[in-house]
Amino acid sequence: MSGITTHVLDTSLGQPASGVPVRLEIRTGNSWRSLARAQTDADGRVRQLLAEGQALAVSTYRLTFDTGSYFRSRESEPFFPEVSVVFAVSDPAQHHHVPLLLSPFGYSTYRGS
Repeated sequence: MSGITTHVLDTSLGQPASGVPVRLEIRTGNSWRSLARAQTDADGRVRQLLAEGQALAVSTYRLTFDTGSYFRSRESEPFFPEVSVVFAVSDPAQHHHVPLLLSPFGYSTYRGS
């Protein structure tokens, strides 16, 4: 299993948000370097963001969700066209699950398991 995973739930529908583009980046100095891109599956999950065997480092990471394309594909115009979640990894041996609860006019996130 990847050291960083995510899932997106569309709370306005009460179901997983499939097809949401997700980008993972790592902070290097004052800039961000892209590590991976994926899309949520039918269950709203991205189970494998990092390549097999790619280790996490102690660092700051950013997950960016293209919520605009997700809602526009459902003929809805979102207030938040993109959601970025910045988080710190202090123990690379742990699994880091970062869920996103989403609606057209709001979102929330938390450290999952």
